[in-house]
Amino acid sequence: MKSVTEIAREIVAREGGYVNDPDDPGGATKYGVTIGTLRRLGLDLSGDGHVTERDVRMLTREKAAEIYVRHYFEGPRLNALPAALQASVFDMYVNAGANAITILQKLLGQMGQVVDVDGVLGPQTLAAAHAAAEAAPGLIADAYGIARRNYYYALADTRPASRKYARTRKGGKGGWILRAEEFISPRFHLTEADHKARVAKWG
Repeated sequence: MKSVTEIAREIVAREGGYVNDPDDPGGATKYGVTIGTLRRLGLDLSGDGHVTERDVRMLTREKAAEIYVRHYFEGPRLNALPAALQASVFDMYVNAGANAITILQKLLGQMGQVVDVDGVLGPQTLAAAHAAAEAAPGLIADAYGIARRNYYYALADTRPASRKYARTRKGGKGGWILRAEEFISPRFHLTEADHKARVAKWG
């Protein structure tokens, strides 16, 4: 099994380099770490007393991976989840914050577990996750990955500016969908036809 550091390095590679997309509410971002995150953590990389776009540009891959392990894996206690879920929930937590836990909680409810949907990975959610993993050991990771994919599609349904992340200019699967499917068994991947049918209403 991959170490959390290896998973974090994969996330850094998946997130890519510096961007400042006006359609992304996160603002200036590098390796998936936003300027807001650097400010929240007080990471003044330039040492000039201010956290600005310059600090985002100075961020290294190693520092980004360190931030992810400490604040996006260990902080929210993702290490207490069933092993089969850790990599995908970790990747989603980096991408969508506490929504990663909300998605899991909604899924657990659909699987018959009693859990509050509050975005907090507490004892109740952890117990439910382990119970669900034991009940469906070969499917829990796929079920979560599919729930992630559905979340991305639904988000793009309601936020037209985000559709470019779910659908390419040629109509194929966008980065969000491909990212979710990295954690889904190939047999559950959508065909290109299925994807195009799903996004057809976007025009």
